[in-house]
Amino acid sequence: MKFILTDYINFALESAEYDKLEDSSFCGRIPKCKGVIAFASSLRECEEELHSTLEDWIFVGMRLGHHIPVINGISLNRSVCREPAPLHVNVESSFASYVNLDLAGLLLVENIIL
Repeated sequence: MKFILTDYINFALESAEYDKLEDSSFCGRIPKCKGVIAFASSLRECEEELHSTLEDWIFVGMRLGHHIPVINGISLNRSVCREPAPLHVNVESSFASYVNLDLAGLLLVENIIL
């Protein structure tokens, strides 16, 4: 079984750069992922914090529709396919949490492309 998000995170973390600061704490960053940076008192804590920061950065970026950089051939960016929305869609149902309807009433289907 292949987990795209897990693979993406692991490949991104492989490219992480760490620096020991003057106060003996550590700073970690992932150059391809702008804004993903972490600070901690030990290298291990910095790695863990960077992992958590990267996950949050991905989820917020995807939710807001930001471009997520392709890492090791893995793209987490949305591919939008437009089809007419069925007239019987009840936006109050739990189905609505999986489907986005735009103002024109078109069904937006989201895919993760590998």
